Amino acid sequence: MNVNKLARFLGWFSIGLGLTELFATDELADFLGTKRSTGIIRLFGLREIAAGVGILAQPRRLPFWLWARVAGDAMDLAALGLAAGPSNGQQTNVLASIGAVAGVTALDIYAAEKLSVGV
Repeated sequence: MNVNKLARFLGWFSIGLGLTELFATDELADFLGTKRSTGIIRLFGLREIAAGVGILAQPRRLPFWLWARVAGDAMDLAALGLAAGPSNGQQTNVLASIGAVAGVTALDIYAAEKLSVGV
């Protein structure tokens, strides 16, 4: 696997996810059953966009920005974990989202580790 191509993919993915969190906040909050968390979702969107732009604009700093994505993934997983309670009517959607974020986290860690060698 070409880790530089993976990093570019993760950069674009981050920007796309961030734009979704910024401009489809209400729809995402409905999907996750977290109507009171729209401000947090928007902040997470800004964080995603910053990481994506960092990955794409600063190739020498790729490990830093990929590790920033890993930290963001941890925040996302913590927030989703809080939303996964039994009182949430969208618990299935939250659990599916946790699985998706966990998968992307694995890619982020893989790329960050590969690019951190020798830095």
